[in-house]
Amino acid sequence: MKSTEKRRKGNWLLSLAALGVVFGDIGTSPLYAVKLIFHSRHGIPLTETNILGGISAIFWALTVIVTIKYITLIMRLDNRSEGGIMALMTLAMNATAGRKYLRGFVLTAGICGTALFFGDAVLTPAISVLSAVEGLEVGDKSHKALVIPIAIGVLIGLFFVQRYGTSTVGVLFGPVTTLWFLTLLAIGVSSIVSNPQVLQAINPIHAVNFLTNHGLGSFMVLGAVLLVFTGAEALYTDMGHFGRTPIRMAWLGLVFPALFLNYMGQGALLISDPSAVDNPFYRMFPSWGLYPVIVLATMATVIASQACITGSFSLAKQAMQLGFLPRLSLQHTSAHLEGQIFMPGVNRLLMFLVIGAVVGFGSSTNLASAYGVSVSGAMLLSTCLAAVVYRVQLKYNLLLCITIAIFFICIDVSFFSSSLLKISHGGWFPLGLGAIACLLMFTWRDGKEALALQLQRQEFKLEPYLTALLKKNPTRVPGTAVFLTSRQLYAPHALIYNLKHNKVLHENLLFITVSFVNAPRVMPGNRYILSKIRGNGLYLLLRYGYMEQPDIWKVLKRLRLKHELDIDPNRASYFLTRQTIVATKQEDSRMFLWRERLFAAMFRNASSAVEYYRIPVSRVIVMGEKIRI
Repeated sequence: MKSTEKRRKGNWLLSLAALGVVFGDIGTSPLYAVKLIFHSRHGIPLTETNILGGISAIFWALTVIVTIKYITLIMRLDNRSEGGIMALMTLAMNATAGRKYLRGFVLTAGICGTALFFGDAVLTPAISVLSAVEGLEVGDKSHKALVIPIAIGVLIGLFFVQRYGTSTVGVLFGPVTTLWFLTLLAIGVSSIVSNPQVLQAINPIHAVNFLTNHGLGSFMVLGAVLLVFTGAEALYTDMGHFGRTPIRMAWLGLVFPALFLNYMGQGALLISDPSAVDNPFYRMFPSWGLYPVIVLATMATVIASQACITGSFSLAKQAMQLGFLPRLSLQHTSAHLEGQIFMPGVNRLLMFLVIGAVVGFGSSTNLASAYGVSVSGAMLLSTCLAAVVYRVQLKYNLLLCITIAIFFICIDVSFFSSSLLKISHGGWFPLGLGAIACLLMFTWRDGKEALALQLQRQEFKLEPYLTALLKKNPTRVPGTAVFLTSRQLYAPHALIYNLKHNKVLHENLLFITVSFVNAPRVMPGNRYILSKIRGNGLYLLLRYGYMEQPDIWKVLKRLRLKHELDIDPNRASYFLTRQTIVATKQEDSRMFLWRERLFAAMFRNASSAVEYYRIPVSRVIVMGEKIRI
C-alpha cells in the first residue's frame, strides 16, 4: 500500500516537472494560433459559424492528433523507456532486419524526421518568444519598434545560459508553467461565461463544415490549425526523462483542459468582438493584467524554447552515437542527471539561425508560414515508422494496422500538403534547413562506410599480427600502452605506426574498442568484456547506448578498483591515430567527388577523440595517417 502511494506521489511530482519541459511548446501555441487561423489571407469571413468551425477544428485536432495518436498510440512504442524519432527508427530498424527495402525506407524516414526536428528547433524559439513580446503592441502601438530588439535580447540571454545547464532555470520550469496553464484556463473560462454559445464548437460537424465549405481557403487554413499541436513530438521525445504515465497525467489533468478552454475563450471573444482578431489572446485580458501576462508569457516561451534547444542537443548526440554525425564537442552540465548536456557548436549555430529567423521574418505571423512544414513533415514520418513497429515487431493485425495507419496518414498528409502552399511565404526555410541536415547525415554515413572499406584493405587480425610480431622479438619497454581500435580484434594503425617509427613494444598492452548498440543505454553488467591476448596483452570491449557518453578513464579506474585490471589509467600511454581524409575520384567510389570533399571537411572539423572518449590529455600520443577515399 505504501509503495503504491509512493509511486503515485512520484508520478505527480514528475508530472509537475514535465509541464515545463514537455508541454512548453504546445502550451504557448494559444499566443498565435487562433489569430493565424482567422487571418485575412485565407479569405474566410469572420462570422459566428466560421468562428465555431475554427474553434471546433482546434478542439478535435488536439483530441485526435495529440490525445489519441501520441498520448494513446505512439507513446506505447518505447525503446527501453526512451522515446523520440531516433528511438522509433531504432525500433523499426531492429524489427525489419533482413528486409532490405523496408529497412531502407525506415532509415530514410528516421533521418528525414530528425532533420525536420532540427528545423523545428530553430523556429520554435523564434516564434514563441516573438509572439509573447508582441503583446506590447496591444498595450501601445508605439511599442512595436521595441518588439524585435527585446525578442533578440531574450534569445541571446537564453542561449548564453545553456552552458550552465538546464538546472539553472529548471527550478522555475514546473511552477511557472503550472501558473501559465492555470492562467490559460482561468481567462478562458472567464471569456466563455460571457459568451457560452461557443461551447457548441465541441460538435465535430462545425469542424467538418469549416474545413470543407470554403474551397481553397479551407485547405489553406489547415496549415494554421496544425500550429495548435506543435510540440506534440516533445511528448514522445521526452518520455525517457519522465515516463509515459506522468506525461499522460499532466496532459489529461491540466494541459488539455487549459488549452481547449482557452481556445474556446478566444472564440467567445471573437464572436462578441471580431475586431479582436489582431491578437485575441491578449485581448481577453483586462488592461491592468496585460503587462503581467506579457511577462508570464515571455517566461513560458523561454521555457518552451529551452526544452526545444536541449532536445536538439539530445537528438544530435543520438545521431552522433548512431553514426550519422561526426563527433561534436559535448559537456555534461549535471553531476547527477546524465541527460543534461551542452553542445557549444550546436548552441552557437542555433543561436545565429534563430536570431536570423527573427530578423528576417519580422513577426510571428510571418514565422507561422514557415513553421508548419517541419512540424507536419516530422509527424507524417513518425506515423509511418510507428505503423512499421506495430505490424512488424508487435505483430498487430495487418488489417487493423493498415486501417489506422491510413487514417492518420491521410490527416498528416492533409496538414503537410497544406503547409507546402506556404513555401513561398517562408516554408522554404525549414525545408532548406532539413535538406542541409539530411545531406550532412547521409554524407557522414556514406563517408564512414567508404572510409571503413579503405581501412579494411590495410588492416590485420590482431591475434595473428601479434603472433608474427612476437616471433621477431621486438624491443620491449616498461609501462602500459593503450590502443583504441575501431574494429573489434583488429590491429590498430597506431600500434603499427608506433613500431614503424619508435621500433619498441610496451611491456603491457591494452586494446580497447568502443561499440555503440541500438539501444538507449547498456546495463552495467553488459558494459564490458575483458579478455587476455598474446604478448602480455588484454582486449577490452566497451558497449554504450546511443544516449550515453563513453568515458574510458572512468572505466579503467573502476576496473582497477575491482582488481580486474592492473593498470593505472593516469600512468598509461594512450596511442591514437589522427586520420587526414583526401578526396579522390576512384572508379569504385559510391559518392560524388563533392560529397567526398564535404565528408573530408566534416571529418577534419570533428571534435577530438581525446575529449570525446575522456582520455587523460597529458598521456596521449597521436600518430598521423593520410587516407584516400
